[in-house]
Amino acid sequence: MLENFLPKSNVSIRDNLRWLYILRNLMILSESMLIIITVYVLHISLPQEQLWLVLFSICAVNLYTWMRLRTDEPVTELEIFSQISIDVFALGSLLYLTGGASNPIVWVFLLPLILTAIMLPQAYAWNMVILTCCTYTVLIAYNIPLPAIEPHLSPTHMVNSPELQHYLHVTQDRHYFNLHIFGMWFGFVFSAGLVAFFVANLSKTLKEQERRLADARENALRDERIVSLGTLAASAAHDMGTPLGTMAIVAHEIGVDYPEGQYQDLNHKIKIISQQIDRCKQAISVLSASSGEMRAESGKPMSLISYIDEVLNQWRTHNATTKLNLDISPSVNINAKIVAERTLTHSIINILNNAAEVSPTNKGLDFIANWDDQQLFLKIRDFGPGFPKKIIEYVGKQAVISNKQGLGVGLFLTYSTIKHLGGKIVFLNAQSGGACVEITLPLINNRDKL
Repeated sequence: MLENFLPKSNVSIRDNLRWLYILRNLMILSESMLIIITVYVLHISLPQEQLWLVLFSICAVNLYTWMRLRTDEPVTELEIFSQISIDVFALGSLLYLTGGASNPIVWVFLLPLILTAIMLPQAYAWNMVILTCCTYTVLIAYNIPLPAIEPHLSPTHMVNSPELQHYLHVTQDRHYFNLHIFGMWFGFVFSAGLVAFFVANLSKTLKEQERRLADARENALRDERIVSLGTLAASAAHDMGTPLGTMAIVAHEIGVDYPEGQYQDLNHKIKIISQQIDRCKQAISVLSASSGEMRAESGKPMSLISYIDEVLNQWRTHNATTKLNLDISPSVNINAKIVAERTLTHSIINILNNAAEVSPTNKGLDFIANWDDQQLFLKIRDFGPGFPKKIIEYVGKQAVISNKQGLGVGLFLTYSTIKHLGGKIVFLNAQSGGACVEITLPLINNRDKL
């Protein structure tokens, strides 16, 4: 959606315009109900044509707002204030046609002021105070009075007597009083519902903002630790590169000085040393990638099935004897693709290594993979003692000092890598025993352009 690409402040302003659109719909509905009740239930004569014309104008403004929300143009604070000002003039027109300041629902001018104070900076709120106060003041002097509510009498009762006149005045006052009471009651019910609605949503918004701030603080702390670990990894990779290069050269020279035909046992050992040196170089290469030095060139689109095969084959080169129980379901979309990153591959292999270290040889570990058009779901389970209860809630979120259970910095970097790639990772203990890691990763949609 568009909101995912807009600045945070502009998203908030667009949300305010959307709320304004919803509230204006409520205002149109409530005003229509009031006109119908007043004219057809209370039988009070009102200038219906002018009132419906004003409501039609409000509907036209709201139609424009609806079309405006469907565009990509950013919404400004001045635009919000202008729309609220139009609502003030619309309310003033409705009140002008229905008694002005004597109308019992003249309190409705407080609503635009409340909306402005909530949605916009203080300067706009003071301008709205001036606008609403001026409109209210004008309605005191200029308005179309509400029609007198007279009791209906037959011509035979139209007698000019003090008793009858007194009866008419008392009846008229009672009707006016009842109308005022009804207007105040309706105003209380409407305002109470509106305030409750706004307070509930405002409280929800504040809680959501607090949660986002807490997540942001946690992410900032984790990123700070990742930067420290990345710096240490880059330094270690740089320091170890030269000694390993020297060892590789020396091993090659020994192989040249001692021909294989005469020194078979020595050459066999030299080959083993060379293989281990190459393995260390690959580990340093992955370490450098994890620290961010090769991230730009490590990610590439790849078939999901091929990627899973590649990850498992890389892991198998160093864990050929570990039993692996595979459960892969490619029936949904066999052509699904994923961004194959070296850091992601290292993260999955790290989880498999941790599971293999603690799982009994005869049981091995489970590797379950299934996916839909949007996400890949991985589940890696071992049959070992599981995560310790004291640290299970901190696994991945921070580095664990103890590494006896296969935990530590590796899972911390794995957790951070998967979260950074837009995925989710959950660490838990299976009910039947053993630790379980559930990973969710986004896939490349066929409509996405890379």
